[in-house]
Amino acid sequence: MKKLRNMLKSKESLVIPGVYDALGAKIAQKVGFEAMFQTGYGTSATLLGMPDYGFIGATETIDNARRICRAVSIPVIVDSDTGYGNALSVWKLVKELESSGAAGIFLEDQIWPKRCGHMQGKGIVSQEEYTEKLSAALDARESKDFIIVARTDARAVEGLDEAIERGKQNKKTGADAIFVEAPKTLEEMKKIGKEINAPLVANMIEGGATPLSSSETLNKLGFKIILYPLSVLYANTFATMNILKELKRTGNTTKYKQKVVNFDQFNDLVELPKFRKMEKKYRFLKRK
Repeated sequence: MKKLRNMLKSKESLVIPGVYDALGAKIAQKVGFEAMFQTGYGTSATLLGMPDYGFIGATETIDNARRICRAVSIPVIVDSDTGYGNALSVWKLVKELESSGAAGIFLEDQIWPKRCGHMQGKGIVSQEEYTEKLSAALDARESKDFIIVARTDARAVEGLDEAIERGKQNKKTGADAIFVEAPKTLEEMKKIGKEINAPLVANMIEGGATPLSSSETLNKLGFKIILYPLSVLYANTFATMNILKELKRTGNTTKYKQKVVNFDQFNDLVELPKFRKMEKKYRFLKRK
């Protein structure tokens, strides 16, 4: 967890991919990312085949976090939605996630049931209610290196100025980073960066409300965490649809032979050689 806090102190922005299962987490680590984000949107889609619309709860989030954190050795930040209840629910959730190996959480101020931050029709709780939840999250963590990111969805509900004010208040309460969800232009992002003196989160969703921008541009605007929460989910969905269409159409996947990993490559990714060595070790001990 200390590693993640040190990253936030760096002058460089931290680009973080979203993952939703242990396999994706292992791939993200293997290609060299320094941290990752467990996406609630992706968790809902892959566990339930349902939208990010308040269908998953604390149990699904914690169970998924435990699997992902066990699979990798780099920091995992968990999308905790609204905390799934009141301040006491948030307190318990943080305890559970920290003990599961998570390095931090995102906590948002939507009403429940929540929905993806780039969808229409959102609502937000009062600042007072959110401050209670944020305070409970801060009190619950055992390590001060466990990162609490305060997210507000006020931009879509009450406007940019209110969202910025909430961001400032959340920083005063003690949040480690501030996330104003779904600004619509670079000018809005520039204003956020100018007015909120804290590590900031930029949420880059392909086809979402916020314009996709380079890490260099976002760094200059003051954004420390640059999140791509759905890129893996969307890319995997695209690849799956295409290979299944080909299989349905032709009865084979020969066309995609060069676009998939092979049997041995996949086994290396999931560390089959390591477990074969372990198997031989224990067999040897049994013979002795």
